[in-house]
Amino acid sequence: MNGKTTLANKERGCMAQTKNDSEILPEDFSDPSADNALIEPKQDRLGYAPFAKHLADSICQMNFPEGFVIAIYGSSGFGKSTLLNFLTYYLEQKPESEQPIIVPFNPWLFSGGEDITRRFIGQLQSVLSQFKAVSKGILGRITNLAKAVSEIPIPYAQASKALVKLFDDKEKETSDLKEEVEDTLDKQHPRIVVTIDDIDRLSAEEISQLFYLIKSIPNFTNVVYLLVFDQEVVIKTLTDKQPLPGDTYLNQIVQASFELPLPDKTSLRKLLFEKLNGILADAPKPLLNQNRWGNVYLQGIDHFITNPRDITRLTNLLTVTYPAVKSEVNPVDFIAIESLRAFRPMIYDIIRKNPKFFAGNVEAEGSLIPTLDEIKDFHYSWLAQFEDEDKEPIKRLLLHLFPKLEGVWYNTYPPAQDESIWGKQLRICSLDIFPNYFRLVLTQDEFSDAEIKTIFALAKDAKAFGKNLVELAHQKRSDGTTQIRAFLERLEDYPEKEIPTDCIPSIVKALFDVGDQLLPPEDEPHGMFDFGNDIRIERLISQLLHRIDEQARFETLKEAISNGNALSIIVREVAALGQEQGKYGPEEFIPAEEWLPSVEHLKELEGIALKRLRDAAQQNSLLQSPKLSENLHYWQSWAGEEEVKQWVEKIIEDDEGLVNFLENLLPKDFSEDGSNETPRTGYKLDLNWLEPYLEPSAIVERMRSLGETSELTEDRKNAIAQFIQEYETQQQGQGSDQARI
Repeated sequence: MNGKTTLANKERGCMAQTKNDSEILPEDFSDPSADNALIEPKQDRLGYAPFAKHLADSICQMNFPEGFVIAIYGSSGFGKSTLLNFLTYYLEQKPESEQPIIVPFNPWLFSGGEDITRRFIGQLQSVLSQFKAVSKGILGRITNLAKAVSEIPIPYAQASKALVKLFDDKEKETSDLKEEVEDTLDKQHPRIVVTIDDIDRLSAEEISQLFYLIKSIPNFTNVVYLLVFDQEVVIKTLTDKQPLPGDTYLNQIVQASFELPLPDKTSLRKLLFEKLNGILADAPKPLLNQNRWGNVYLQGIDHFITNPRDITRLTNLLTVTYPAVKSEVNPVDFIAIESLRAFRPMIYDIIRKNPKFFAGNVEAEGSLIPTLDEIKDFHYSWLAQFEDEDKEPIKRLLLHLFPKLEGVWYNTYPPAQDESIWGKQLRICSLDIFPNYFRLVLTQDEFSDAEIKTIFALAKDAKAFGKNLVELAHQKRSDGTTQIRAFLERLEDYPEKEIPTDCIPSIVKALFDVGDQLLPPEDEPHGMFDFGNDIRIERLISQLLHRIDEQARFETLKEAISNGNALSIIVREVAALGQEQGKYGPEEFIPAEEWLPSVEHLKELEGIALKRLRDAAQQNSLLQSPKLSENLHYWQSWAGEEEVKQWVEKIIEDDEGLVNFLENLLPKDFSEDGSNETPRTGYKLDLNWLEPYLEPSAIVERMRSLGETSELTEDRKNAIAQFIQEYETQQQGQGSDQARI
């Protein structure tokens, strides 16, 4: 009978190998199937081994007239598979005279319609064929039984009279076969224990099929079915599939059931700490402060560890991420931040994307950027998005990681010299060390609702909100564009109710103040059908202003245009307001009642915008403004051609001014080189753009001479070459709508 133990181990090993080979650890390491059940009771850390031993004794000693079905219920991640392995171990250790034949079966590995029935019988035949006590005749009869059972419809299915007759015929055939098999089994075999795991991972149809299979052949004498699954999941699945309530149907199958106990905190901690000892065995000992680890774990991480699967999830993650940065991070901080990554990824992403709101120090109110008030608004905003039971553990954990937050919640400030100590200890609260903790992160360009809410937490303060937007403009995305473009596009579909009406004036003021800094070259239109951030900002301002009354709109616009620093956004928005009233050529008709400002208010706003243009020209800042060609065009529209022409003539008096003017006037054209798909920057030019301000023939010789100057940057050379090419093409009478380099 020793062959039985070997065979059972072989079967379980084969199935485990099949399962492991089919699984790939996902990117966020949160797949609940990514755990490994324990095999031997000596590995037990959760107190399951004694129960498994007693149940094994009962299975071998119990008397029952027919087959018997036992179920062990437990939630996902509570160690059901481990308990099943322990039970199998104890059954295999029984004396030869008591040792049962063990038939392990995991239907999840073979799910897919009729396959479950066929694979179950195949597994049964494979195991029983190894025992001389089981004759070939009985194996053949089991095969015939399987064929008959697989042809009977699932119970309670809607069937015609013909199918009902077939069902009755097959039931009779199955009953006869069962009697034959029972007679043979009763005489020729020891007890058979069929273990079935992962039932809760099956589809509703597959669960019904499996239970029907068990129900069809449970009363084979001396056969015990041991089923392991999440009762709540299976009942819900059966309820959706069967006309009977799921629990009622389940009670018709299961004759005895046991609830897997919830592991106690002490056992879970012991199991986790053993695994951490292995993963961080070579962590620098001076960095592992036991007192601090105790505080970080017990006041924060411990909240997230509720079952063995949580332990597996965290330790799988650390197994991959820690070796790459082990000499660059503090092990306590790293375990803590990876815990948030595994269990509360929203706050992990918020931390990663906002280092200045977490890392660094605070000496006193008003001494930092962002300000303490801005930091407080930011943190109260994201904390409010969590469930109540999570708020305190997350808050306590972050206080241990980021001392700056003591100023947010308790108005206390660590000494300034602490920052140098944090760097030496490789703490995450050091701004220099902070990036090391996020090395293994694939950039996620999409903005979540939580991140947008966090940004809008600063919206009541125009200055703070504007600084946050500028920071987004400096963050590059994987596609080469910036995060401000992604943010502005995301707002197209963002619900209006999420942006409070009382925040609209401050948001508009922020856009008029920093809007020109939100127009980086990376976000310029690519090709004919793309559009830039200036259009996105214009649309956002329009959408926001339509939510307040006309007088409030005018007052908001007047203040923003008068005091803002984003000249190009100011000019574009005022021009757009005129466009909706029919200025600057034919446009789509907009009823007067939908105009943002009245005719009188628009005239006043145009006057303010014109003054801002004249001031910029006087202060020599107009030349460096984004969208220079647009600014000149609308300056000309509001003040006349001569005023703009005089300014241009003054700018191009010297060669440096001429090159600057041409380079800033020409719109950049971003595209890809067709041969290698690398980004390529050129300039688009229509000489008609220049003619209102200067005569191209008057500067062409200067341009040719300047083009031969080696000190010029590549962009300036391209701009000059574009001008010369277009000029020569025009002179030859060939013309070109949009020549480009």
